[in-house]
Amino acid sequence: MLATTETTDIIIRVAEVLINELKLEDVSPDTFDPDIDLVDEVGIDSMDLATVALVLQDEYGIRIDEDDYPKLTTVRFIAEYIKKKIS
Repeated sequence: MLATTETTDIIIRVAEVLINELKLEDVSPDTFDPDIDLVDEVGIDSMDLATVALVLQDEYGIRIDEDDYPKLTTVRFIAEYIKKKIS
């Protein structure tokens, strides 16, 4: 589990996971817009989101409820969700 709890650090890590797991091209964690809608603008589907959620659960030692998946629509929201879970 990472000791990082700063929201900006979590935002960058979530962006890294998204980029790596979904093999997104032409974007880096530093240039990934944390407020872009992942479903409508990036095209992430529920299976992609489940994969990313599993990686983040393992990494941060938290549990992300499946009922919460539809709410995880931006990198910023995911980072804030993680921060609340680890606090």
